[in-house]
Amino acid sequence: MPNEIYQVDAFTSSIFGGNPAAVCPLENWLPDHVMQRLAAENNLSETAFFLKTGHEYHIRWFTPEMEIDLCGHATLATAHVIFHHTPHTSDVIRFSSQSGILEVHKMDDVIQLNFPSRMPKPAEAPSALLDGFDIAPTKVLKSRDYFLVYDDEKYVRNLVPNFSHLNKLDVVGIIVTAPGREADFVSRFFVPNSVIGEDPVTGSAHCSLIPYWAQEFGKDKMMARQLSAREGQLFCEDRGDRVIIGGHTVLYMKGEYYL
Repeated sequence: MPNEIYQVDAFTSSIFGGNPAAVCPLENWLPDHVMQRLAAENNLSETAFFLKTGHEYHIRWFTPEMEIDLCGHATLATAHVIFHHTPHTSDVIRFSSQSGILEVHKMDDVIQLNFPSRMPKPAEAPSALLDGFDIAPTKVLKSRDYFLVYDDEKYVRNLVPNFSHLNKLDVVGIIVTAPGREADFVSRFFVPNSVIGEDPVTGSAHCSLIPYWAQEFGKDKMMARQLSAREGQLFCEDRGDRVIIGGHTVLYMKGEYYL
């Protein structure tokens, strides 16, 4: 049977920019092992699966290796598909997920994610973490991910990871960040023990980045850039226990897969 699949570039207004995600609409859940194998076959950092349940949508996210609890760019990509390629007529989408209810709003050409805030806390740095980068951070914190703070954007941009050390860490990801020059703050995101290596643009990392920099700068609304090779732009707002993560999306491909 043919099944629809989309590929959307998220957090960018230009094709080949931002972070690509595969999006698979479903009428019924596939077995977990099948969704995992589809994600591996797609070989993108995330594949999102969704189905409509009443007035809400249920969403799940798979890397090529495992299911994860929260993914920003694949949620943005899924919202693009629902807004532009389904009969959905509202400017609001409610997703049910492992991280609770996630609301998405369409504001002209920007899609806004309403996600839980994850303020990072000071943490002891394992030697594998410090040995994994060629430039030492000024602060080490942790939420779901390790969170390394640098004084200047140039350090984040030029940072070289050593995965022979980083792969010793049992963590989803490593955020590195600094104040920005043309943005309020910049970041990169590294994924140990994964084929991903460096994620191009990471919405879920901004669940930690936004509250941290909002506190540092003393302001709620900010613009952020993720400095991967593909780069991405994010429109950010701190709302206490929630964060708003906004971005543009571009459809790259629509097709079918067969099971």
